[in-house]
Order: sequence, then C-alpha cells, then structure tokens
Amino acid sequence: MTAELLGPLRHPAHRFTLGDAEVTTILDGTIPMGIRPPFLLDKDDEQIAAIATAANLPTDRLENNFIPTLVNTGSELVLFDTGCGHFRRNNGAGFLLERLADAGYAPGDIDVVALTHVHPDHIGGILEDGEIAFPNAQLMIGRREFDEWNSGANIPPQRAENREMFLKLIAPLAERFVFLEDGDRVASGVTAEAAFGHSIGQMMFRIESSGKQVLVWGDIANHFVFSVGNPDSPVGFDDDKDTAIATRRRVLDMCATDGLLIAGHHMPYPSVGYVERNGDAYRWTPAAYQLRL
Repeated sequence: MTAELLGPLRHPAHRFTLGDAEVTTILDGTIPMGIRPPFLLDKDDEQIAAIATAANLPTDRLENNFIPTLVNTGSELVLFDTGCGHFRRNNGAGFLLERLADAGYAPGDIDVVALTHVHPDHIGGILEDGEIAFPNAQLMIGRREFDEWNSGANIPPQRAENREMFLKLIAPLAERFVFLEDGDRVASGVTAEAAFGHSIGQMMFRIESSGKQVLVWGDIANHFVFSVGNPDSPVGFDDDKDTAIATRRRVLDMCATDGLLIAGHHMPYPSVGYVERNGDAYRWTPAAYQLRL
C-alpha cells in the first residue's frame, strides 16, 4: 500500500533560548512573487538569472516570507510587527493570530507590540474585526516613522495605498503609542535603534540577555540572496533608496563584524541566522544547532 501524498509541511512557530530570554519566530505566511520588480533593479535579466542560479534558486520567482518575532524577556512578552492580517489572508499570509497558539500564547498575553515600520505586512494584523488584536499591549513605534507617514509629505507616490492604510489603522491609535527615538528602551534588555531608509523612519530592535544578543532588523534586507548578497542594488520596496542602501551596508557590516544573531522579517523561515562577508558583499548563514548547545 502506498501512503497518501500529504504535501509540504513546516511548523509555523520556531523558538530558541537567548540567555535568560526566549525568542520565537512565527510564520505569518508566504506569497510567491517575481524577482523584478522589486529586486536587483540595476541588473539585467541575464545578471539576475546568474545570481539566482548560483544560489540554486529559480530565475523568475521567489517565495516572500512574512515572519514576526516574539521575545519573552522573562518579565515582558514583546511582539515585533503584526504581519499581514486579514488583508492578505486569501493570498497565503495573515495567520499570526492563530499561529500564536502553536507557540503557546494568546493575543492577550502580549505586553508590548513594537513596530519596525508601517508597511502593510508589518501593520496589517494590528486590528482584527475592527478591534486591537492584542488588547493588553502597549503599542510602540519610531517617532520619525509615525510623523512622516502622518504628514505624508515625503512618502513616495507608489505608497499612496499604504499611507491610506496607515491613516486607517495606525493614526487613530496615536494616543496608545509610545514614540521611540534611537537608543530608547522598549522593555527589559530591548533597545530601539534607527534603521532609516527602507521606510523613512524604520527602527530595528536589539535584544540582550545574559550576554547574548539578537537583532530584530525588520526589513534591512528583504531577501537573503538578492539583498544580502547585493547590498548596493536598489530595491523597489525601499522608500528612500539611497538611505536604505547606506543603512543596509552599515547594518550588514556591523552584523558581520560582531557575529550578531539576526531575526529578519523576510529571511528564509525560521528567519534566524548570521551575516558573513563574501568579498565586497555578504552571505546569509542560517543558524543551526549553536542555538541549542
């Protein structure tokens, strides 16, 4: 008797210990898309095909992961970004709320929701059925990020729908937000750091516990090969492309120099790994058993 074919399977929650803290990455979902746009805007089709082939990837398609990170500091449960919510639930993403249960949590357990930035796949899940999805959470966001999107003056035209989303979801919650500056404390052992460019006021978050660190970097890089391996290549998703490239270079260099562990929203699930130098660029290396020994 031949067993029934059941299709691909991967668990939607992944947890590891960081000092005295626990870090959980949760697969909000995946959506297939083309490589260009948005990636490698300065490359022609032949160059793109060569880059993809060298990494054993398809030359015309990619899988875009959406992976919020949850950190239990021992005294607070902090969620970084809220996924796509109902906006993309029919397209393969937006499942953070139900997958919290796979990680052992309920929405009401979340003490802090800290947003890296306000692009749709990071704020879409902040409301569910018109109510705040995490009813007991203190909301936090970079002050510059909120102010820029609230003003709209420097938001690129291609983000018009995104700004409407911000005005509908985030702006009405202004009184519930704590506004962060570079270096501000978010929770025990959690610090906000400026990472402007991809979104004008994007923030990333450094978590430290008992001498161990992980950097929740938001969208510093949106693809583990096309962005990490080609940091100077313009990305269509980046709102201020020149600043995004400079920030990407700075953060990749810092991560490679310091051997810093990274949780990236769009890195291959479970989205935890390291950056190492590869000539004039960088290479993404997934974390393995070193986090369990």
